[in-house]
Amino acid sequence: MAAKEEKIVAREEKYQQILDAAIEAFAVSGYYQCQVSKIARLAGVADGTIYLYFKSKQDILIKLFQERMGDFINDIRTQLNDSQSTRERLRAIIWTHFSYMEHNRSLAIVTQVELRQSDPDIRSAITGPLKEYFKLIEGVVTTGIECGEVAPLDVKAARQLIFGALDEAVSDWVMARTPRSLSNSAKPMLFLFEGALRLK
Repeated sequence: MAAKEEKIVAREEKYQQILDAAIEAFAVSGYYQCQVSKIARLAGVADGTIYLYFKSKQDILIKLFQERMGDFINDIRTQLNDSQSTRERLRAIIWTHFSYMEHNRSLAIVTQVELRQSDPDIRSAITGPLKEYFKLIEGVVTTGIECGEVAPLDVKAARQLIFGALDEAVSDWVMARTPRSLSNSAKPMLFLFEGALRLK
């Protein structure tokens, strides 16, 4: 590998290292209370190194959401491409959503708690990945209607129902006092969606 390529790889690794540290720091301390120095300490870098990769703490929060949600959406898209029916696609969305959050609890805390308290500028900056996710869900519903597996209904309302239920389930899991499996909720959630969409 050429020296230039090695530098690019090393820079990307450091970037991801800082994002991983930020997720843990924000989950433990909260976004507003967390200092950049704590992120640097967890990442194993000097405080000033953070600013070689990010403009500010706000930039870190935005980038980590965009990056990790991008990974999450790619996972769902892969699962959907391997699914043959509306039922399989709904199952793929539910299972991927729950399992991704379950295996990334600190990220779940950040997305369900910290981002909800953020200012309008941050919320505006993270709408892109959310809109992509909404499109995927709406696409599943639309395809289901077109092939006769889903009853004719308002696609946007169906998406709101599906995303809202998944989002609330994750929030409830994050806030639960007693640890439990989130993935165990996948089957009953699918049953509810089948009924709501009058799936055939």
